[in-house]
Amino acid sequence: MGQGRGSAVVGAVVVCMLLLQYSQVARAAVYTVGGAKGWTFNVASWPKGKRFRAGDTLVFNYSPAAHNVVAVNRVGYSRCITPRGSKVFKTGKDRIKLVKGQNFFICTLPGHCQAGMKIAITAA
Repeated sequence: MGQGRGSAVVGAVVVCMLLLQYSQVARAAVYTVGGAKGWTFNVASWPKGKRFRAGDTLVFNYSPAAHNVVAVNRVGYSRCITPRGSKVFKTGKDRIKLVKGQNFFICTLPGHCQAGMKIAITAA
């Protein structure tokens, strides 16, 4: 009889953990970078006033012939360079999940990052 009770407790713990995991996924938001204009020049201020969480998805809409998206580190962001190992996206409909902490994105076509085609986002 004691074994049955232990199994019930283990089962209840597993169910609670699954519900907790599901609730975290359900809270993830999807943001279209730049709003209706999409990923374009002068989007650096777009994140202001928004609260991002790890697991939220950023959607970058743009013409792949005209732009790209590169996930960079702080140095890459501030200097508009592509550090070794940076992930390059170029589909024009890129979906990128935010990680906890700082997330930096730039366009690496010549002059685009310098013209404000970059964003920095901190996700809680």
